[in-house]
Amino acid sequence: MPLMRRQSLVKFDAPLCETVVETPKPLGREVLVRIECCGLCHSDLHIQDGYADLGGGKKLDTTRGMTLPFTLGHEIAGVVEETGPDVPKDLIGKRRAVFPWIGCGQCRECLAGDENLCAKQRFLGVSIDGGFASHVLVPDAKYLLEYDPLPVNQAATLMCSGVTAYGALKRLVNRPRQRNLLLIGLGGVGMMGLSFAQAMFKQPITVADLSASARETALTNGAALAYDPSEPEISRRILKETDGGFDEIVDFAGNEKSMAFAVSVLARGGKIVVSGLMGGNFSLPMVQWVYKRMTIEGFMVGTLAEGHELMALARAGKIKPPPMREEPMADVQKWIDALRAGQVVGRIMLKN
Repeated sequence: MPLMRRQSLVKFDAPLCETVVETPKPLGREVLVRIECCGLCHSDLHIQDGYADLGGGKKLDTTRGMTLPFTLGHEIAGVVEETGPDVPKDLIGKRRAVFPWIGCGQCRECLAGDENLCAKQRFLGVSIDGGFASHVLVPDAKYLLEYDPLPVNQAATLMCSGVTAYGALKRLVNRPRQRNLLLIGLGGVGMMGLSFAQAMFKQPITVADLSASARETALTNGAALAYDPSEPEISRRILKETDGGFDEIVDFAGNEKSMAFAVSVLARGGKIVVSGLMGGNFSLPMVQWVYKRMTIEGFMVGTLAEGHELMALARAGKIKPPPMREEPMADVQKWIDALRAGQVVGRIMLKN
């Protein structure tokens, strides 16, 4: 039996290390994919830590139900190496992106197409072994997406940072007031969001980030304006310059400071979509919520249908890829450390 190599989580809050196991054999509708690349995502860091930050010193334990060693990584693209008996053999050898947000397939949410809301989910790299490895076992061939003529790196990032940014922005598309749009947080997902927003919206796109290099990158990639949220009196300045604030905001950071900033520059009747998972706690006076007529919606990863919509947009050449850099899969821990330290702009793509 051939062996597969994995960069594994063997202990929470500890570095990944290589493990070697027998390559799994696909059964039923399962498919074995030889991984060409897998993107590094900020949520990989939360899983490695074993908790999410609830603010005020409180933590949400995310270790329950997880068996170690465990393989992180969910932005996966590769080549189909073997199929289960219920999958056509002509899929073998095909290059595909892997949609990782897989549900149980039987609950109310899954039957409605909302697998990303499934309580018994089987998310690759989150609940079942993912893409920091030589191979991944995908539960059903329907989660494989054709991506030709896109580069493999871009195809892989579309399945997480892509579908997250696309889904978050989609929740703002049909609102009656569309004067302006602000994207907060320019990590991998935020940069992807900037690219998509230019294809999805007519209004100018403003960005905000603490990092000067991230703001500069955004301006060269199509942002109309870039703000530093830490500047003194910045909210007052923005309200003046935008004639009352932003109608639509996506918070790709998702922490106490980013949300406080978002609310401070939101126009009356505006909407904030929160898509980041940096953590912490956020509170708001009820009267302000009502007086401002504001809407706040949480959003995390899209559906398989949205994955297909996004892939069709990208294959039609309507989306430019965000900044990416390729690194060897064996160096994943080095790049986890760099991401944790805020030293990464765009997406790190780990290659086999």
